[in-house]
Amino acid sequence: MNNANTPTGWDIFLTTGFYSGFCPVAPGTAGAALATLLWMAAAWSLPYVWVWGGTCVAIILFTLLAIPSIRRIEQVWGEDPSRVVIDEVVGVWITLLAVPQGASWLYPLGAFLLFRLFDIWKPLGVRRMERISGGWGVMLDDVLAGLYGAIVMIIIPLLPL
Repeated sequence: MNNANTPTGWDIFLTTGFYSGFCPVAPGTAGAALATLLWMAAAWSLPYVWVWGGTCVAIILFTLLAIPSIRRIEQVWGEDPSRVVIDEVVGVWITLLAVPQGASWLYPLGAFLLFRLFDIWKPLGVRRMERISGGWGVMLDDVLAGLYGAIVMIIIPLLPL
């Protein structure tokens, strides 16, 4: 019988970003890259309003599902283990919300790079989010990094270059 605090196969699948977190080099980048590729496949094959709405639903759903899964995983793997990359998946999806409809592949690439920059750099309160314990802290720093990336994606086209 499975204890409610014991990680399940679902917990591992989810928190490792569909197993991308097992990448031996830069697992966070691997998770964000996989999420970006999945988003791009959807954006180029489905109506954009579905992609945008589906991304919003996925962000909320995966965040809420990940928090208890991360809590269970941390009991076995330790605090904020590098294999847990669902936070990068959700964070890059937030930045990808700012990609305009019909944009070239350079926009999702830019969103990916901006998200990773903010996730690694951790400016303006991103690092402070990591201090929150459990799944919330793991998720919230990347949510904030994703929001910063989205803001920059929105501002850049408005600049008189």
